[in-house]
Amino acid sequence: MHEEIPNALDGERVDRVAALMTGLSRSVIADLISEGKILHNEKSVTNGSFRVSKGDQIEVEVPKSESEVVALVGDPTVQFDVVYEDDCLFVVNKPVGLVVHPGAGRAGGTLAHGLLARYPEIANVGPQERPGIVHRLDRDTSGLLLCARTNEALHDLTEALSAREIHRSYLTLVGGSPEAPRGTVDAPIGRSRRARTKMTVTQGGREAKTHYEVLETWKNPIPASLLRCVLDTGRTHQIRVHLQAIGTPVLGDSAYGKPDPFEIGRPLLHAAELAFTHPTSGEAMRFTSEPPDDFESALAAFREQNRGVGDPE
Repeated sequence: MHEEIPNALDGERVDRVAALMTGLSRSVIADLISEGKILHNEKSVTNGSFRVSKGDQIEVEVPKSESEVVALVGDPTVQFDVVYEDDCLFVVNKPVGLVVHPGAGRAGGTLAHGLLARYPEIANVGPQERPGIVHRLDRDTSGLLLCARTNEALHDLTEALSAREIHRSYLTLVGGSPEAPRGTVDAPIGRSRRARTKMTVTQGGREAKTHYEVLETWKNPIPASLLRCVLDTGRTHQIRVHLQAIGTPVLGDSAYGKPDPFEIGRPLLHAAELAFTHPTSGEAMRFTSEPPDDFESALAAFREQNRGVGDPE
């Protein structure tokens, strides 16, 4: 949807304008802003409180179907592991291939449906289409995901996430190796104009910062490295886009990536560590997760094929 701001909406907040023009709820509009799907004069909107002016151009990538944002029904067949739970929150170990919540092209069988079956009390915690979910992982990214069981906990954890007080560390296998053994990619990310399902580093995008550390490097069968990445921000596809931008794309990533020497068929990216302060007890919480079998198999293959070549750098 693409509209010009009329006189009647001059000076209004951009999130209210988008909601009025599309008929979507403010919570859905907030999600679209966080995903870079709302543009103001061809630049990604980063703050819903921004005031628009008469004649401005607003573009909203509207979800294909309202069925994607209506109340969900729990599905007990959705499989996932819970590594921790209490009355306030729980931590999920998401498997590869499981979509976190409904969206374009996927109305059912998501983690959100599974969460509702196990924790029906979260139906009214946060937006209906993503109940209790504090942050997200891509479909083919495995690992730790934080969820809230109350609106109070969701508010506090979301605030902590925005304040960069939740530590999220990932392991990934990439093609090549960064120039420096550790560093930071500080580059804004927005939706690609050439392929709307992809993100890209762009001057008009939202702030995005990824720290990385090289853990191992290899020469065979292709130059590759094992990296640890830590997020300051949480943009869509952030690690994948940032690593591609510095010339070390995630292996197996057909959208942004490099060859898949072991034919794994998905981006080799795993959310390995999650740490935060408990919103009610104030206790320091830390959880770790081992990569899934396909990731471990690729890691073992790199190590085996480089025996005798020299110790990992």
